[in-house]
Amino acid sequence: MALLTAKTFSLQFNNKHHVSKPYYRRKALLCYQLTPQNGSTPTRGQLQNKKKDHAEIRFINKIKSMGLDETQCYQVTCYLTWSPCPSCARELVDFIKAHNHLNLSIFASRLYYHWRPHYQEGLLLLCGSRVPVEVMGLPEFTDCWENFVDHKEPPSFNPSEKLDELDKNSQAIKRRLERIKQSRSVDVLENGLRSLQLGPVTPSSSTHNSR
Repeated sequence: MALLTAKTFSLQFNNKHHVSKPYYRRKALLCYQLTPQNGSTPTRGQLQNKKKDHAEIRFINKIKSMGLDETQCYQVTCYLTWSPCPSCARELVDFIKAHNHLNLSIFASRLYYHWRPHYQEGLLLLCGSRVPVEVMGLPEFTDCWENFVDHKEPPSFNPSEKLDELDKNSQAIKRRLERIKQSRSVDVLENGLRSLQLGPVTPSSSTHNSR
């Protein structure tokens, strides 16, 4: 597996609200770990957007190409720099529905266009399916740093301080995702109440009060 440089990890998993100077593009990067239930050695890899293929679609194609034993269960963990777009969210949900032997967990460093309703719907689709999506915190950033980064050369920053900074920045993003999830709960409740109000009138409710 091609490992990330410490600089790439620092720049691409940067979860600050705004990029500081010198400005750079925060790309879509996906690190995955596939762990067989039988305790075999995990398979790891990292993918980026390539031309018109998003990293999530390349990930799906990569897993399909492995020819995994469908009689065995696998835990798949993905660390993404950006949460999936609505189209990729649907593809991931359909993929997991068709592969019951896979359990997929997604952790994102940042939420992609989280203020747009269409993108919120994509996140809610994932959260309401067998593909839960959460915001990366200290455990996930640490695991990503330890298992997907090349440590042959010392980084230009203090790793512990960097991980603590990422964890601190993630708190606001976690609250943002939680508000999006809660909006689904409110919508479900409102729709349920609306259905009750629009339901058929029963004979007992149509009669006048005898008092």
